[in-house]
Amino acid sequence: MNHVFPPAASASVPVTGSAQRFPVHRIYCVGRNYAEHAREMGASGREAPFFFMKPADAVLPAAADACAAMPYPPQTAELHHEVELVLALGRGGSDIAVQDAPGHIWGYAVGLDMTRRDLQAEAKKLGRPWCTAKGFDASAPISAITPAAQAGDIDGAAITLSVNGALRQSGRIEQMIWSCAEVISHLSRLWALQPGDLVFTGTPAGVAAVVRGDRLRAEVTGLAPLQLEMV
Repeated sequence: MNHVFPPAASASVPVTGSAQRFPVHRIYCVGRNYAEHAREMGASGREAPFFFMKPADAVLPAAADACAAMPYPPQTAELHHEVELVLALGRGGSDIAVQDAPGHIWGYAVGLDMTRRDLQAEAKKLGRPWCTAKGFDASAPISAITPAAQAGDIDGAAITLSVNGALRQSGRIEQMIWSCAEVISHLSRLWALQPGDLVFTGTPAGVAAVVRGDRLRAEVTGLAPLQLEMV
């Protein structure tokens, strides 16, 4: 194919214990999928799930046992961390039944949905999209992906985030309002899912601001941790 200029390399994420990489197609994110976080953001109850997206090249991959550097983004004075379990899809489809959804998961990772909270608050007030708050460069730091067969009991896993060694967020995957399978099923009614899609599944309570120099460590039991330094 003859392009007018060389196309950019596709975004990808390392895989634990392998030289292979996972190619990223799209990044979907679930909003308010833990009850306590929903309450801290002003909502309550088991609302129908809602979604937003980040560009595929917003991923900031961190190799296992390595600390990734994230530039503090412009136009914000309130950058928040949101630790999340990430589903890496190896099969696509539309109208996927809940009972079939686990078979579409190739692996799991730990991710951070970094959010320019001040820009999000302004967008909410004006009824505008969240793109500037959620979809900026490097807004999706992610650990190496662990294949599903090696991940253990994800539903029973703990999820935590520490900043400079102090615990900020803590929960369990089983506390999600909508399970991983339900999230995939809902998404597949709205988009034709594809291999390479990443799904950020929501964050527990405790989101807060970070500043340059902060070191973050995000963990989900059984998965490679995500280590990040704000620069």
